[in-house]
Amino acid sequence: MQNKHFIFYTTLLLLLFCSTSLYSQDPVDKGSVVIPAKEDTLSVTPKDTLTINPITYNEVVVDTVKVDSIAPKDEILKDIVDYYGEDYVYMDKKSSKVYMYNKAFITYQTYRIDAGLIILDYNKNEVTAKGIDSAGVYSQKPIFVEGSNKVEPDSIRFNFTTKKAIVYNSRTFQNEMNVLSEITKKENDSVYFLRNVKFTTAEDIENPEYYFYTRKAKFVPQKKVVTGLTNMYIADVPTPIGLPFAFFPLSETRTSGFLLPNIGENNNRGFFLQNGGYYFAINDYIDLTVLGDYYTNGSYGFRLDSDYALRYKFRGNVSFRYENLINSERGFPDFTQSSLYNIRWSHNQDQKVNPSSRFSASVNLGSSRYLQQSINQTNNASQLVNTLSSSVSYSKSFETEPQIQFTIAGTHSQNTQTEAINMSLPNFNGSVSRIFPFAPKNGVKKGAFQNINMQYNVVAENRISTTDSLFFKKEMFEGAQIGARHTIPISTNFKVLKYLSFSLSTNYQETWVGKTISRNYDETANDGDGAVVQDTISGFDSYRTYGFSTGVGTTIYGTFNFGKDKKIQAIRHVMRPSIGYSISPGFQQYYDEYTIVSADPEINDQVVEYSRFENTLYGAPGKLYSSSMSLALSNTLEAKIRDKDTTAVEPKKLIILNNLNFSTGYNFSADSLKWSNVQVTGSIPIVKKLDFNFNGSLDPYALDNDNNRINTFNIENGGSLFRLVNGNISFNYSFSSKDFEKAEKEDEDFDSDTFRNGGRPDDLFGDPTEFNDLSPVPVDKKNKDKTTEKAWYQYDIPWDLRLAYTLTYSNSQRQNEISSQSLMMSSSVTLSPKWSVRVSSGYDFKNKGVTLTQLGFVRDLDSWTMRFNWTPIGARNTSWNFFIGIKGSILKDIKYDKRREADRNL
Repeated sequence: MQNKHFIFYTTLLLLLFCSTSLYSQDPVDKGSVVIPAKEDTLSVTPKDTLTINPITYNEVVVDTVKVDSIAPKDEILKDIVDYYGEDYVYMDKKSSKVYMYNKAFITYQTYRIDAGLIILDYNKNEVTAKGIDSAGVYSQKPIFVEGSNKVEPDSIRFNFTTKKAIVYNSRTFQNEMNVLSEITKKENDSVYFLRNVKFTTAEDIENPEYYFYTRKAKFVPQKKVVTGLTNMYIADVPTPIGLPFAFFPLSETRTSGFLLPNIGENNNRGFFLQNGGYYFAINDYIDLTVLGDYYTNGSYGFRLDSDYALRYKFRGNVSFRYENLINSERGFPDFTQSSLYNIRWSHNQDQKVNPSSRFSASVNLGSSRYLQQSINQTNNASQLVNTLSSSVSYSKSFETEPQIQFTIAGTHSQNTQTEAINMSLPNFNGSVSRIFPFAPKNGVKKGAFQNINMQYNVVAENRISTTDSLFFKKEMFEGAQIGARHTIPISTNFKVLKYLSFSLSTNYQETWVGKTISRNYDETANDGDGAVVQDTISGFDSYRTYGFSTGVGTTIYGTFNFGKDKKIQAIRHVMRPSIGYSISPGFQQYYDEYTIVSADPEINDQVVEYSRFENTLYGAPGKLYSSSMSLALSNTLEAKIRDKDTTAVEPKKLIILNNLNFSTGYNFSADSLKWSNVQVTGSIPIVKKLDFNFNGSLDPYALDNDNNRINTFNIENGGSLFRLVNGNISFNYSFSSKDFEKAEKEDEDFDSDTFRNGGRPDDLFGDPTEFNDLSPVPVDKKNKDKTTEKAWYQYDIPWDLRLAYTLTYSNSQRQNEISSQSLMMSSSVTLSPKWSVRVSSGYDFKNKGVTLTQLGFVRDLDSWTMRFNWTPIGARNTSWNFFIGIKGSILKDIKYDKRREADRNL
């Protein structure tokens, strides 16, 4: 640069020097000879013929020089390059390189490289990144980021022009898959070629528990990995499990594809392929899974599952399952063939969509023996419940004054033991909210007149009762009953003597039916012996009923103070007595008669009354006049005790008796046995989460020698005041290690299959297991952040225990026996951060035997899950299942599953 400056200044000085010494013509020399000039003979035209336009300064003079037709070269870098080095950034101008050292980074467009040492070569438009080797420790390894893809190699060379790269010992994570490659060549933005590659879902990529090793592979980020010969290694030991080629999908979105089946053997049906099929990713709102089973003895089954969702509106699931089961071989005496099916539908609407209308569905119907005989699941819990139920409903409310609302629904209830099915399809419920016609427009309603109110309710349904064998056949509709009932209750309430609350009400009902019956006695029927003949009459008919009731109640408080210096400072007893009276006339007009003619002249003919509304949807109206009184008394008992905390200002409240209720009735219109049994219910809190519940029925009347009730009080017959007819005591208790820690809200699983079938939300009935859902146990994120010391030894061992005890006593006919008595329990213990044991069982004291028992354990093997479930006790439920497989969903088909199914023939 200094040489250039010297040449420039020298040239400038020469030019200045020449401009002062040179002239355009020689100057006149004073000593020279003067030569006179001659006159020019060329004639000059007096006036030029060319018109010269005056020059205007606003005109633009066009340059006649042509533009260079050679296009300029593109710049090597098309974007800003940002770089940094904490220790130094050194520029070598001679070699056109930039060195960045210690916590260095360089960014260009969508690329970013972080490393200990980065070298940028401007001549080759190439960047090289390495780590820092200090005292034998290689640190600050490069991190190469391209968009959402991230690679962590030992070193990397990347060319900004060709977008190609050479990566050594790279590590990357794609859709649950860790990829370790010795040499990686980046061909373009979407294709990488790998050499000596390890694939694993293990979190510790430096020392994985298992991996798949291949020599060559093609890697397309977020899409797929295609490899050559691949072997599986476990703890760096090669296994004979290998494939000539392999394909690993890495898509982060749902994609359609095949589902690999489970291969196994069944003692009754031979070898099988189970749960193989295809997954259809239809669109962003719905999918479909098609699975099938095939057994070598001819049994088969298939399942259709579809999940759908529309954000902020609704979500749901539809499932259909069918199985054709063959036992033994054709021609053998024990050969059987049966078909099973099950339909499930769950639909939930977002409450924010439309507050005034709602549609919901919870359907679970199918063959009564599906849960017991299905070859693709073990559902002991649902077998104990013996109930399938469904409900599909749509409700709508109109914000008028008064409010009007209605619900259209279809319901289904099925007993899997008796195979009886009851359906209401459809049913309609409508109502008009309570109105007060005489209430003031402003202020509080006072007195009986202003509190008069009325409502309107209507219920209509089409009820179908059938059996499992006639379900979905035309015969199931032959006995359908159609009817509707309109109800208008009118009531009022008021205070008397300030402390007594009186209520008066009357109720009007009108019932519509679609068919009635007619009975008569046919003397010629039954070969002349005569018989009662009943005919069904189709057509609209109706009846109307009404009644009146009144009641009075109050609340009595009793407080016993012992002094603030006492441990028990006070006890409060709250009693709520109530008396009710109801009267209803007899509706004799809806009853008819027929006469049974006696063949014996000495025996009078028998006149039988019946109602044409018998066996209809809502039954027949009452024939007899009714006048009765009801009595009830409820009690609660509380205490105030001195708090152990000396800083507490107020005493601590303690509930001694949750409730103790007595109720009975007296029928004025009955000719005998006017008193009804005294019903007793109560609940006593023992400790936290443990309530002792009891109920019983006390009969004031005595029994004769044939154990029939007689119109004589038991105390007058030499007995006690009441006879205990039946009773029940029960308690449920659950506690865990969390009870000794800081209180945390524990969520109950109310979405279990057992609970939907009418059972308990807990696991006292056992856990259902479907063989096509052998997913690993979710990782406990709370224990994941524990210290290394606790990872080796679990000082705080989590555990839980649930107990349920029930006892039922029966003595209605002097049998004086305990009809049922059982204790059920379930418990789980986390022995270590990776070992969990679970057990559920029970004991039947009545039958002196252990109830359904399930044992199981789960072992977390980091990248793998191993578990074992065993049902050792139960005539038809004994079974076991062993499973070990990879946790990640991308490799969930790599597993070992061995099981012994329950004997479905028992």
